[in-house]
Parts: sequence; structure tokens; C-alpha cells
Amino acid sequence: MEAAPLAAPCPTPGPRTLAIATAVIAALGVGAEIAGHVAGLPRRWVGLCSLSYEANLPTWYSSVLLLLCAQQLAGIARDAGARGDRWRRHWWGLAIGFVAMSIDEVAEVHEELSGLFDFRGAVHGALTFGWVIPAGALVAAIGVAYLRFLLALPADLRRRFLIAGALYVGGAVAMELPLGAITDAYGDESLAYALVDAVEETLEMIGAGYFLVALARAPVGAK
Repeated sequence: MEAAPLAAPCPTPGPRTLAIATAVIAALGVGAEIAGHVAGLPRRWVGLCSLSYEANLPTWYSSVLLLLCAQQLAGIARDAGARGDRWRRHWWGLAIGFVAMSIDEVAEVHEELSGLFDFRGAVHGALTFGWVIPAGALVAAIGVAYLRFLLALPADLRRRFLIAGALYVGGAVAMELPLGAITDAYGDESLAYALVDAVEETLEMIGAGYFLVALARAPVGAK
């Protein structure tokens, strides 16, 4: 059964603003990497804008996007709980998950955990970054756990959720396969690595931005 509308918890940047901001961040990142490899731009300036570095401008932007999504989701979850919506726990689960993702962007928790699955030297090519295997399994498990929730959403909102998820997971997990192959062949200091990594990070930003717009435009729960 489809849900009743929920009030949007707070104003968010519009799609045009998000598109421009994402394009600027991505262009700065790619431009910095090219300038660093071709024109010798100092590493400190490359590091400030590069999408391959942590604790910099793109990291901050990605973290803010994810936190805004979490804020929207928490507002929807509170409203769902007040109405006794059967999917309120799923909304809260999404909100908590996005807070964790936002923290991870700046705290680099995933960098520490990925060391547990570092098979470089033992595995080559696309699976150089071995963490994609457990990451793929985790995404599949979350998909199964949220399947009924997704099916209960109105068709337009469900489509937007799936597009946003495909963009984000495509960047965060799927793009690690070609990135692993590039790393194995040329190393992680090459321009090829930087450009593929830029595509990965840009897909994540687009996915998060698209999800934020979807939440703001159609904040609907499911009963």
C-alpha cells in the first residue's frame, strides 16, 4: 500500500545549485591532477582539490551532501514514527547509515578497514582492491533487507531511489574494479589512476545529490 505524503524536514539546495557545485568540484579536481602531472603544480595545491585525496575540499563537499541526506531522512523518519508508519525503522536505518557515511568521508574509516582486504601482490587486475568483494556482499544484503520497503514506495520515488543508488554504488564499488586494474598496471600515482578515481568520486557526488533532490521533492513513506 502506498504511503501518505510526509512533510519535508528542511530546505535543501535545488538541483541546479547541486549540479553546478558538483561540476565545479569535479572540474577543480581533474584540473588540479592534470596541472600536477603536466605542469608541475605543487602537491599541496593538488591535494587541496584532487578527488583522489582525503581531508580536502571534495571530501568536505561529499560529507556535507551525505549529511544533508541524513537530515532529510531523519525528518521523514520522525514524521513516519508519529504516524505509526510501518516503515519508520527503515527510514531511521537510512538516516543512521547516511550519518555513518558522512563521518566516514572525513574520518577515513573505510581506509583503515580496507587494509583488512588488501590483496595487492596476491591478486592482480580488477580485484587489486579486494575490499570490493565484501562491499558488494554488503550492498546485496542491504538490497534484500530493503526490498519490501522499496516496493512499497510510490513508483516515481522508487525509480529515483534506484537511480541514486545505482549512481552512488556504481562509483563507490563498481568503479573500484577498473581502478584496481589501473593501479596494478600503472600504480596509484599515475594520471590514469587520478582520472579514473575522479570518475568514481564524481559518480558518488552525483548519486548523493540526486538522492537529496529526490527526498526533498517527494518525501513519501510507505505503510
